[in-house]
Amino acid sequence: MRRSNRIVLGVLVGLGVAACAALQSGAVGGPTDSGGPPVAVRPADSVTARAELAKLTVAAPRTGGYERTKDFGPAWSYDFDHNGCRQRDDVLRRHLTKVKLSGKCTVVAGVLADPYTGRTIVFTKAKAAAVQIDHIYPLSAAWSHGARSWTPTQRLHLANDPGNLLAVDGPTNASKGDSTPSEWQPRSAYRCTYAIKYVDVASRYHLTISVADKTALGSMLGTCPKPKPK
Repeated sequence: MRRSNRIVLGVLVGLGVAACAALQSGAVGGPTDSGGPPVAVRPADSVTARAELAKLTVAAPRTGGYERTKDFGPAWSYDFDHNGCRQRDDVLRRHLTKVKLSGKCTVVAGVLADPYTGRTIVFTKAKAAAVQIDHIYPLSAAWSHGARSWTPTQRLHLANDPGNLLAVDGPTNASKGDSTPSEWQPRSAYRCTYAIKYVDVASRYHLTISVADKTALGSMLGTCPKPKPK
């Protein structure tokens, strides 16, 4: 089987799994980094992530040529689960509590327990930039680590895959930008979960990672709970 066909098959199979897992995850994180409880992670998930990390291909990024709209489609233009709502609103509904809607889809208010900082953020449509949607595996990094050779449909899927999206604090997301794990990490209580999600996306989409990112991800996975001895 050609590599391009293996990528397509892997993506399509993984998409349904990611969507189901993401819909079950809900909002996570405590009110503060110091006082909030750590994010619950199943030891089995960290074991799987470590195994997947070991199998990822390490390669230097091939930089240049990336354009967000041209290469991955207009932001939130794709209805991933075909429910008639934009993906941004789907992610806000998934992560926010006390959600208020305008019509069937548009989220106009809610409360976010920000996974990256641990802060509680009151979201309103009038100040929508306070909560942004982050790509865990940044699109520019994906472009540099294999996505430039994909079809437009594959790139559109990655940009809207619920398994690669988080509602987070807007200023923190702006600061993170296109940074990868060796350049940026969330609060300590969320690093295990963040690393698991990052590795999952890289594995499902057959994206490569840099040497520095592999080291950083391994370090973050080292903060995960260990399985109990049998």
